Amino acid sequence: MIIDSHCHAGKGDGLTGPWDTNAPLSAYLRRAARAGIGRTVLFAAFSSDYRAANAGVGRIVVRHPDRFYGYAMVNAARDAGRIRALVGEAVTSWGACGIKIHRHDARITREVCEVARSFALPVLYDVMGEASPMELVAAEYPDVAFVIPHLGSFADDWRAQRTVIDLLARHPNVYTDTSGVRRFDLLAEAVRRAGPQKVLFGTDGPWLHPGVELSKVHALGLPRAQENLVLGANWLRLTAAARSRTRAQARLHLVSATRVPLTRSTAAVRLRRPWGPQSPLPGPIGDRGDPWAPDQVPADRLS
Repeated sequence: MIIDSHCHAGKGDGLTGPWDTNAPLSAYLRRAARAGIGRTVLFAAFSSDYRAANAGVGRIVVRHPDRFYGYAMVNAARDAGRIRALVGEAVTSWGACGIKIHRHDARITREVCEVARSFALPVLYDVMGEASPMELVAAEYPDVAFVIPHLGSFADDWRAQRTVIDLLARHPNVYTDTSGVRRFDLLAEAVRRAGPQKVLFGTDGPWLHPGVELSKVHALGLPRAQENLVLGANWLRLTAAARSRTRAQARLHLVSATRVPLTRSTAAVRLRRPWGPQSPLPGPIGDRGDPWAPDQVPADRLS
């Protein structure tokens, strides 16, 4: 099964560009079906209220559980102090199995990383070319999986992309996705140096054509087993804990509804992170600019 690990859905409220206005799925779904993509990971478009935007994604996931997975999106700065509550709500109410953040909103923070660790969720972090700090983040949180989309730069900053390739090769918890990567030789180098187990297929839908994005993976010419890693198995491994939790919650709801007494096997679940020891299941917790413009050096780095 082919899994697109990177697709936006729902309406934004910025009205400055497609990225914060609307991410309709109708054309994407037709194209994905023709390309043979069976499952898609959804998260919100840019929004000033990610709690509401996440709820919209959750409604899609709940209505079509055999077609979609979902991530909770947060703004690391604006949502500071309540990220655990936002992510916890998405996890417990509709089964979010990852966290999405974007440098266009804010830089990644310890709060985001610690919430990801407590819920055993991967973090999809668009660094917008600011790749070097992920050296520190990955080392500080070795038990959190970080997926850096676009090989680090949607704007084709080859310096950032080479930095990400180096991170992939050296850090077992750093991954990338194929979405929007136009410098094909760099994508091939990432697979060669870091291995196919460090690369996830993604499209950045609905704005990029899923069939075109998928063709890049086929063009790598990988053996079938390695291509299957990129096209779905890697993502399934990174989200195994979160998806197991969702299944366990569904079983518990069924048990409760049918008044079957709880047993130790139904009341407690232990999950395994894909690169670390077993950990207990965490309990429930109660003008924007253009993000696709060429990456700019942050003002505080110019002095």
